[in-house]
Amino acid sequence: MTTTATTSDPAKPLWQRASEWAMAACLAVMSLAVFINVVLRYGFGSGVAASEELSRLLFVWMVFIGATAAYPLGEHMAFTSLLLPLRRRPRALLAMTLLIRASVLLACVLLAWGAWQQVVVGMESRSVVLGYSNALLPLPALLSALVIGLLALIQIFRGERLDLEHELEME
Repeated sequence: MTTTATTSDPAKPLWQRASEWAMAACLAVMSLAVFINVVLRYGFGSGVAASEELSRLLFVWMVFIGATAAYPLGEHMAFTSLLLPLRRRPRALLAMTLLIRASVLLACVLLAWGAWQQVVVGMESRSVVLGYSNALLPLPALLSALVIGLLALIQIFRGERLDLEHELEME
């Protein structure tokens, strides 16, 4: 029997526990803000205008924190069934691994480039209600692309193999 690690599991790396706590905090604040806004709006005919802006900002951050934390764990979408026939052909599997990692790196470069452009544009404007810099919305995309791209580059240089054991969990 296998056991799954919990959020407070000391065996998890610090970055993983920190990302899980950050996502949980984002989700908790979002849920509370939306709940309070719904109660105020339908119960008392008023609402908190900042609730929508805050929820949107936290949702964007939560998604990119999760995407970044999922990459080193190999939890992004994988088509392992397409690669399984290559298990017995190590050179072909290595070529596909390099192609996949290079594609991830290219996607990260394109995402970072576009996100950086949006950060620059957002620096000159403020959100309507809360007044935070609009650069905070594309910033997590930029940071996520940089981290995932760096991890993919490290994997390429180290020659790390793809984990093909996920098919048991996913299919």
